[in-house]
Amino acid sequence: MIRVLIVDDSAFMRNTLSSMIVSDPEIEVVGFARDGIEAVEKVVSLKPDLVTLDVEMPRMDGIEALKQIMDKNPLPVLMVSSLTTEGANLTLDALDIGAVDYIPKNLSDLSINIVKIKEILIEKIKNIGSKGLSQGFNNKLSGPLKMPEKTNYIAQRKINVVAIGSSTGGPRALQKILTCLPEDFPVPIIIAQHMPPAFTGPFAERLNQLSALKVKEAEEGDLVKKGTIYIAPGRGHMSIERKKITESVLRISEERGEYIYRPSVDVLMLSAVESFSGHVLGVILTGLGNDGSKGMKEIKNKGGRTIAESEQTCVVYGMPKSVVESGAADQILPIDEIAGYIINSV
Repeated sequence: MIRVLIVDDSAFMRNTLSSMIVSDPEIEVVGFARDGIEAVEKVVSLKPDLVTLDVEMPRMDGIEALKQIMDKNPLPVLMVSSLTTEGANLTLDALDIGAVDYIPKNLSDLSINIVKIKEILIEKIKNIGSKGLSQGFNNKLSGPLKMPEKTNYIAQRKINVVAIGSSTGGPRALQKILTCLPEDFPVPIIIAQHMPPAFTGPFAERLNQLSALKVKEAEEGDLVKKGTIYIAPGRGHMSIERKKITESVLRISEERGEYIYRPSVDVLMLSAVESFSGHVLGVILTGLGNDGSKGMKEIKNKGGRTIAESEQTCVVYGMPKSVVESGAADQILPIDEIAGYIINSV
């Protein structure tokens, strides 16, 4: 059984989350807390496997409670966040402190139905709670870059674009990678991170402040330029379209299509292959499900290069696992080695 502590000052949210969670026989709710002070105390007394933690609470808010939990009794924490710009910034602060992911507080505002919300919540709890804090995840974000020896890759084609996909645990993993890339990085980087619409803008702004490269939330018609990192907006799918030999643009579609998640990693990667054939480096990081497996397989089939994050550092070994099991991964690497391989590949 995975033991969960629910922390929220709203009785409605406590009851709603509890009813969703206990619908799965492998999860139990071991207690409730109404504020950060109770949360810190009950983490010690109840020793849960995972905590859902509201941000705005009386006496002690979720950010301060998270700091104390991660300092004294570190364990996986899912933030309960409002899907607003302010909520996004607070949630990103929480991810920097050590929270592994977030779940939506304003459930009625989501475009996916409540059944799908429950499925995703349970899947996150079961994957994260059963594993605990992954090796490497609880390390400091900054550290020396691990550069591998220059590798003689099977594919010798020049890389013209790097396409990265990530989900649960992805913001922290992306921050580790992107802050290691040099200012003169010679190709564009396009990223699909599963995030709500209000989150991708603040996330891009935060990365832009930390990275030597320019980072922006992508917009319809953006010219794709070398040394720039484009974050797919959460409101739709992002794809890349080759206009001329030396010019490509980004397209944003708000049609959901057959894909569960927006933005879709597969949509992004398949469009990169269509535009650049074998000149693509695909990278799959931590996340639930198998989004990106089709795209990574196509990148490899066309002669590009592929990297999957190793299980030892993934918060959730779902997306990378699907790539590895399909045989589409050229390299399987811990998070601290991925930036070095990206640099060596271009």
